[in-house]
Amino acid sequence: MIRYCSHRQLSFAEFDWPFQTQFDENNRWVKLSACIPWDELAAGYYQGLSESQGRPTKDARLVIGAVIIKHKLCLSDRETVAQIQENPYLQYFVGLPGYQMEAPFVPSLFVEIRKRMGQSVFDVFQGAIIDAVESAKPKQKAKTTPDDKDDGPPSTSGGCSEAPADEERQGKLILDATVTPQAIRYPTDLSLLNEAREFSEQIIDRLYPKTDWKKKPRTYRVKARKDYLAIAKQKRPAGKPWRRGIKQQLQYLRRNLGHIERLLEYWPEGTPVPLSRWLMYRYWVIPHLYQQQQEMYRTKSRRCADRIVSISQPYVRPIIRGKLDKPVEFGAKLSVSLSGEGLACVDHLRWDAFHEGHDLASQVEAYRARYGIYPEVVLGDPLYGTRDNRRYLKGKGIRFAGKPLGRPKQVTEANQMALKEEKARRREEYLQRIPIEGKFGQGKNGYRLNYIRAKRADTSVAWINSIFLVMNLLILLRVFFTLCKTAAVLPISTFEVIWDRISRQWKARKPFEFRTYEIVAS
Repeated sequence: MIRYCSHRQLSFAEFDWPFQTQFDENNRWVKLSACIPWDELAAGYYQGLSESQGRPTKDARLVIGAVIIKHKLCLSDRETVAQIQENPYLQYFVGLPGYQMEAPFVPSLFVEIRKRMGQSVFDVFQGAIIDAVESAKPKQKAKTTPDDKDDGPPSTSGGCSEAPADEERQGKLILDATVTPQAIRYPTDLSLLNEAREFSEQIIDRLYPKTDWKKKPRTYRVKARKDYLAIAKQKRPAGKPWRRGIKQQLQYLRRNLGHIERLLEYWPEGTPVPLSRWLMYRYWVIPHLYQQQQEMYRTKSRRCADRIVSISQPYVRPIIRGKLDKPVEFGAKLSVSLSGEGLACVDHLRWDAFHEGHDLASQVEAYRARYGIYPEVVLGDPLYGTRDNRRYLKGKGIRFAGKPLGRPKQVTEANQMALKEEKARRREEYLQRIPIEGKFGQGKNGYRLNYIRAKRADTSVAWINSIFLVMNLLILLRVFFTLCKTAAVLPISTFEVIWDRISRQWKARKPFEFRTYEIVAS
């Protein structure tokens, strides 16, 4: 059941502050709270909830604000609740009417929040942030005519939506892909089989007392543990000992799975099995893991389809990236688009490896759905420059900033300068892709995008989208408090004059003369 009250009524002066010290209005959380469109975010959060059924929910601003605090400060669930309980500025940020000593909610509620915040919720969040950035900018982007909007959002299927030939193109779209590694142990065949064997032994320990067997099934767990450690403790085990260790663990696991099948005969199909949910979930995964490892051992191969690298998170797949320090990463792969203002959007998220160049058409159509206009230029690495993508962009009147296909033109005296200028322009446009690489670095180094600690596929998606939400809110904060105030004080032409003088003196290598400029607002 939804309990909602508009957050536009919350003012800074009405916040109940019991102490005598003055409340700082320039605090970062106060500034961030002032520019966030709370009502629009609350509408997106409540879209999947019932208005009349169920228990009353926590206030949307409290929930969304707590998620922002958690990922902005890189805190655990328990530490986030503790920080909100102790910090009055954080309590103001999440919408509490005054300072309180009690915790706003229990830390376990974060799990339910992540389950509830699906991709559709974050799409609404993204649209609200884009609208807030556009309204805060001094100059508005050109939009499509009302007749175009009445036709509904454009189709995202590879070029089915045709735009008018005279429609204006504006802005740039930067595309790239990355992998967000999960917080799992680095998987090896031997360690996975040993872990599966240990789980199978726990299942036998739980099922055996519930049966009328006179003797407990023999599992050889002590011997199996010694055999595993004899190989695992070696710094660089050779091929034959490693293969022998895998064969031993496969034999132990096969024996245990046979015992479990005979024990489960005491519970016919449809009757509850006396196993906890988490242990039953792992039992569903272990037979698939055994089949994969047995097939790779038999064929002497290191690859198989849908390879399981984690028993607790079987949806995680190995993704080969070819990097020097991390040739293989284990996590979700993202197709991300970056606008000229720096807003990053997660257009596609999959757990299997895919070619990001195939997502270009849908990402361009998503850009038009967000901004109402096609981009003028698309920036991407050579993987996006396929013939199909270039044909699609040419049909839409969009330029692809990349090296043209085919044999390079022959250099002559007539076209030498033109080819040199074109090469310099391509080089400059290629360097304009740096912001999206910096966005990935900001997320991985600053907000732990390279260490996703959620345990489910849907909660991992919410974790990843929350990090991008925080980074986009920082862009909104910069636009709200920088561009608007600067535009109100100084005209754009004044900055152009000052910057032009600085750049000309730097090119001439003359000492810069510090002068006082009298700036008058127009």
